[in-house]
Amino acid sequence: MASKYEKKIRNARTPLFITRYLTGPADSLPLARLKDFQAAALKEVINSAYRNTDFYHQKMTEANIQPQAIKSLADLAKLPFTTKDELRGNPWVLLACDKKDIGLIHVSTGTTGGEQIYIMHSWRDLYLHDLAPEYPGVFDVDPGDLCFNALPYEMSSAGLAFHKVFLDGCLATVIPAGKGGAYSTPEKSIKLLRDLKPNVIMTTPSYSMTLYEKALEEDFDLRSLPIKKIWLTGEGCSPAFRNRVEKIWGAAANFYYGSLEAGFLGIECNEHNGYHIPLTHTIVEIIDPKTGNVLEPGQIGEIVATCLLRIDTPLIRYRTQDLGYIDTEPCKCGVKFPRLFMRGRVVDEVIVNGVNFSPFYLEEFLMRLPEIGNWYQFIIKEGDNDKLKIRTELVEGVQPTSELADKLASKMEYALGIPCEMEFVPKIPRPQAKTIRVLKE
Repeated sequence: MASKYEKKIRNARTPLFITRYLTGPADSLPLARLKDFQAAALKEVINSAYRNTDFYHQKMTEANIQPQAIKSLADLAKLPFTTKDELRGNPWVLLACDKKDIGLIHVSTGTTGGEQIYIMHSWRDLYLHDLAPEYPGVFDVDPGDLCFNALPYEMSSAGLAFHKVFLDGCLATVIPAGKGGAYSTPEKSIKLLRDLKPNVIMTTPSYSMTLYEKALEEDFDLRSLPIKKIWLTGEGCSPAFRNRVEKIWGAAANFYYGSLEAGFLGIECNEHNGYHIPLTHTIVEIIDPKTGNVLEPGQIGEIVATCLLRIDTPLIRYRTQDLGYIDTEPCKCGVKFPRLFMRGRVVDEVIVNGVNFSPFYLEEFLMRLPEIGNWYQFIIKEGDNDKLKIRTELVEGVQPTSELADKLASKMEYALGIPCEMEFVPKIPRPQAKTIRVLKE
């Protein structure tokens, strides 16, 4: 008698657009074939959304759009946007299949406020569809690699998503280290690193520093590990902060960009020159946040994502609230995917003297100052935004003085063109969840 798992595999149907167009690794396919794949996948997603979800059926009806009107990728702009607020507090809003077919449910971290967002995946979307495209040109994890996955597993999508990719997609070995939970303390993580000596690290920028601090306490040199690659995700990170991570760990660190709602959106190659957009997973548009108009390559705007491998819980033209621009010029690495450059978040922008700044941009200049430690906060006071206050630790051995505060504030003011004020503190609180770099007081 066939097991339930065997029946699941036998009854699963791989969409024709996957078997027809994915004839090899996705990052080595010709752009023309990738565009054909996107067009075919988009039609399948839209049909599923219109026929099987009240949410998208109503949105498309109100916009007077039928699925047959979407005949090419250019027609995507005719469809209405999906926003975070539309997803909040409604667990089943995107459901386009039976509830019994849902295999996994993730919950938002809550860092942007409001009610929680629930994102669900059917088994066939999560494994059969999502793992079909392969990206060996940019995601160089192989069988035999020992992957230390220091991302949150509880409720969040991050830990389990990479666990699946490493284990099932790359056939590598996974250490589910987690990120500072009850059973994955920094002390225990350092013990695992010392004993198992992994060669691939996946974590957040801030937690890489938490592990470094614990390693110092344990007299363990992270650079003694045989690491071939570090992947950083889950938080914004400037190139200057990345440089610090690479120096501490003694290995190259690449960025990965994704979200709970939209999944896989971008991955860096070894050139460190933007995130390659995985064209077989998502369509990325850049829009004017105010007008909603689609912008041309090179123009900065809000990142909008349409998932191409989510048939049972479709997500169409999702406004991420992240800012960035697309570069379509070829990358030196040879991968033909266009590249996405991040410029912060709409909700996290720092406004000083009427000028908008991305925290990434501010962090870049701050982390270039050798006296500054690895932990900081940008403080915005309500009703007093004529200067940028920076609360920060100093590097061990550097003494906090008013003269040093004035000196570093002047350097930041020269780089940014706005008044700055430095506040030195012995220690910034270490976060248990996602690091918050911008505080309002």
